[in-house]
Amino acid sequence: MKDLQFKTNINCGGCVSKVTPILNSTEGVCEWNVDTTKKDKVLTVKTGSLSASEIIATVERAGFKAQTL
Repeated sequence: MKDLQFKTNINCGGCVSKVTPILNSTEGVCEWNVDTTKKDKVLTVKTGSLSASEIIATVERAGFKAQTL
């Protein structure tokens, strides 16, 4: 299990509610959260099988941007 962190533009509760069904239904995502209180809006994803690029593609499908930290 590894924790991957990304800087995102997921910056409010509405954004979190849009990305929630996508991340929750992605096989390989065990747990995730977004710290919307910090300037960089850090998304942390716990996964055992997904790469950083696969997580970025998933976030982009939800309509948001992500880049690795």
